Amino acid sequence: MFVLIAVLVLGFLICIHELGHFLAAKLADIQVDEFSIGFGPNIFSFQPAASSTKYSFRCLPLGGFVKMAGMDPSDDHAKGFNKKPLGKRIAVIFAGSATNFLVAILLFIFTFSIIGVPAPSNSNLIGEVIPGSPAAQIGLKPGDRIIQIDETPTKNWEEIAVNIHKKAQQKTRLLIERGGQRYAFFITPELNPQLQVGQIGIRQNLVWEKQNFFNAVKLGLKQAFGFAHVILQGLFGMVTGTVPPAEIAGPIGITKMIGEAAQGGAGYLLSFTAILGINLALINLLPIPALDGSRLVFLFVEGIRGKPIDLEKENFIHLIGFALLMVLILLITYNDLVRLLTGY
Repeated sequence: MFVLIAVLVLGFLICIHELGHFLAAKLADIQVDEFSIGFGPNIFSFQPAASSTKYSFRCLPLGGFVKMAGMDPSDDHAKGFNKKPLGKRIAVIFAGSATNFLVAILLFIFTFSIIGVPAPSNSNLIGEVIPGSPAAQIGLKPGDRIIQIDETPTKNWEEIAVNIHKKAQQKTRLLIERGGQRYAFFITPELNPQLQVGQIGIRQNLVWEKQNFFNAVKLGLKQAFGFAHVILQGLFGMVTGTVPPAEIAGPIGITKMIGEAAQGGAGYLLSFTAILGINLALINLLPIPALDGSRLVFLFVEGIRGKPIDLEKENFIHLIGFALLMVLILLITYNDLVRLLTGY
């Protein structure tokens, strides 16, 4: 089930990215020969009778492309990409990432206004049980309601925290309500050496607080640019070597993270989709051959020198870059498998 959700999420983001290129090309009056989701052998394609564009779905859902006239040295189409002014060509290449970023903002705004923003509840309901903690060891579960600690009734989270904190390393009786039934559990809170309080490894239940439209827009913009800043820091860390390659997630790792987000509900899944969209937008702008950033570099060089770089040479560099990118994806996928099988 989670694999299907991951395919749908990644397919949606890829489709949005390529749709940005496609719409910008159409606005620039560039002939689009094919709009494809995925790489590799064709699974399904169709071409409307009134359209000059073929729409395709291919077997490898790791990307996609918009095939425009004028991208091949032998193609001298009057409406080719290479015939358009420099500004229009830059806009077409940049449009994919721009559309991903814009849709991420819209996803945040939709989530915050329709579903809400997660906020800690002061109820006596357990929201999360930390694996390996004393609470997990005795069998407490999310959704359990702590109604009494020893002889003290607990009606809210504040009362739970106060009473657990003073029971460090003391055998403590918890009265739990679960499914309309009451159960008694005995637990010994661990001492937190930094805070010098007892803890059992539970977190508050979260409630989703809907925002009005203006707050949702404000928070959506703040989240989008905030995550963009964090992602850029991570990319810089990769270049400088401060972020180990083993920490980079590939298709399997991303699928696992999407599955974990889906378990948290629609709000978490939509927010994580927005974050992935921002990630895709920024990575595509890196000056790496076969990515949009590399094509932008070639266009900027053309603007500086006053004439385009030989298209055959540029395409050869993109071909080499694509091959290296596929090798990198395979290496990252191998790291994903190792982490999945070893638990690290």
